[in-house]
Amino acid sequence: MRIQFSGGPARPWAAAVVTLVISIPAAVAAQTTPRNQRWDPDYRPPFTAAGHPDLQGNWTNVTITPFQREEGQEPFYSWDEVDRREGRAEASIVNRAQPSDPGRAPLSVARDPGGYNNVYIDRGTNIAIVNGEPRTSLLTNPPNGRVPEVTPIGRSRRAERARARAEFGAYDHPELRPLGERCIVSFGTSMGPPMTPNTFYNNNYTIVQTEDHVLILAEMVHDYRVIRLGEPGRRLPEQVTPWFGDSWGHWEDNTLLVETTNLNPNHPFRGMPPSPETKIHERFTLVDDDTMLYEFTVDDPAYTQPWGGEIPFESFDDLVFEYACHEGNYALMNILSGARYQEGRQTSSR
Repeated sequence: MRIQFSGGPARPWAAAVVTLVISIPAAVAAQTTPRNQRWDPDYRPPFTAAGHPDLQGNWTNVTITPFQREEGQEPFYSWDEVDRREGRAEASIVNRAQPSDPGRAPLSVARDPGGYNNVYIDRGTNIAIVNGEPRTSLLTNPPNGRVPEVTPIGRSRRAERARARAEFGAYDHPELRPLGERCIVSFGTSMGPPMTPNTFYNNNYTIVQTEDHVLILAEMVHDYRVIRLGEPGRRLPEQVTPWFGDSWGHWEDNTLLVETTNLNPNHPFRGMPPSPETKIHERFTLVDDDTMLYEFTVDDPAYTQPWGGEIPFESFDDLVFEYACHEGNYALMNILSGARYQEGRQTSSR
């Protein structure tokens, strides 16, 4: 395994998790553009044969920049703070990659040891830099970088979901287990929409275009979304709610604008179940040969105002491998049968 540690933001390495096997190709080439260079407003992207900006290829949005800004923090880090935070992230990777001491005392079994060691984890080492500015949060609107207050509509929506789930025990049936645990959609919100970095691993994507469609494949749990291009005249009926909604896009100059509706109410974003009124707006813009700016806005009456942010996606030339999410094929059965065993023990002890 080779991981790049350079003065600038590190490039990603693509990971494939197949049950308990991981494949990690070499890191891609280092970024050569100065990290504080602002994007050229006159940049002309490459175009497809259909005359649209060519977004195709492999991309990553991995970053150690938090989604929300810390209370009272300024919008941008100083470059000294960038160096400190990136250096700390790199040092953590090096430290956790050290061989275990064979003479150490036996490990404690007093708590859950977790499911993965550090070789599986790729949280990145780079601060997100947008137009030469090292951002302290990916969320930029509202200006404080914080998710707005929830409205009574949003509180009611959350309470209704909680009441429905409270009618059952956490292990009563498989539909109560998390979507990621069941290998249905990503852990976190890799595909979204909005598409935000996972704080665990596998923040890689592949984009493929045709004249009238854009397909986005997320490495995480092999999620994919097809964006239809043109006027959204064939919206899905309100009751049809795919996991990633119904996405329609069109080009304005060199930017792909996408509006998504019909989001699945069982697929919350940051704890908020969507409703028929929820709309997600996204913008995809190539800003240099290696960077795509991804912008998103959440428009939902569950919040006091629309809110959103900006996330840089960096291109890379390595492969993105299949995330064959097979653990749930066996683990989910074991989880439920274990719960039935515990229930039997409790019944017999009465």
